Amino acid sequence: MIKPKFIRQAAIAAVTSLAMVPVALAHEGGSAGKQQAGMASWYGPGFHGRQTANGETFDMNDLTAAHRTLPFGTRVRVTNEATDESVVVRINDRGPHARSRLIDLSKEAAEDIGLVSAGVGRVKLEVL
Repeated sequence: MIKPKFIRQAAIAAVTSLAMVPVALAHEGGSAGKQQAGMASWYGPGFHGRQTANGETFDMNDLTAAHRTLPFGTRVRVTNEATDESVVVRINDRGPHARSRLIDLSKEAAEDIGLVSAGVGRVKLEVL
């Protein structure tokens, strides 16, 4: 007879290994061409010099961004729908923490697409 403790451990191991499959596939670059739309915001002075989620030092003058799910290193074209200006950023952080937002841009990236003065704006994202 198999003991319940071993059945639970086997079930947990099986679920854990299955849960890791999508993460591994996402890092293989299968996201190119994927598009999203939503609200963007920016961050800078309060975070400048602090560590990002991928371990880098945040530089508000670099073209980087925070996204909840895209793999670190992913390059994304962000287009401000109000101005039709776009910028290419690299994902190096996690966020935004406001649920209504899709992406947080570095100050430099936000300046490039005319988003700094408004603080937030509707954007389109295209994974490159």
